Amino acid sequence: MPARTAFAASAASTATGGGLKLDVNGQVRVTNNATHDAYHFSEQQLLALPTHAISTSTTWTPRSTFTGPLLADVLKTVGAYGSQIEIHTIDDYTCVVPVADARRYGVVLAYAMNGKRLKVSDFGPLFLIYPRDQFPLELDGAAGDAKFAWQIVSMTIKP
Repeated sequence: MPARTAFAASAASTATGGGLKLDVNGQVRVTNNATHDAYHFSEQQLLALPTHAISTSTTWTPRSTFTGPLLADVLKTVGAYGSQIEIHTIDDYTCVVPVADARRYGVVLAYAMNGKRLKVSDFGPLFLIYPRDQFPLELDGAAGDAKFAWQIVSMTIKP
């Protein structure tokens, strides 16, 4: 229960302009927050990861270029070994995506759209982006839309 409190505090801080950050817990081998058995990415750590871009449309945006680290790089950094990612957002929305999607689709954890940093008011601080236009049969429609999450503040890696 204390870990959830920490994530809620992180979410509140991000919502009020606390900056870019991400907490990852669950089935991870690498942690840097022993109190909560989690890995806390600071803005500096997220920005230091290799940057990738996906140009695609979403149900909520016209075709745009989304930039950020690959989800696979985030998972590698924390030594994730589960098969599912439970994603938590500022407004307490939760969705689950397969870890396998990270490599299969080259999913990006975007912090910028069309060269501008995402704000909470426009899908920020982090927006999970799939290359929907490149895989329309697999990623279009309600099932595909359910994989996109924005205002991400934490992830729990599950079996």
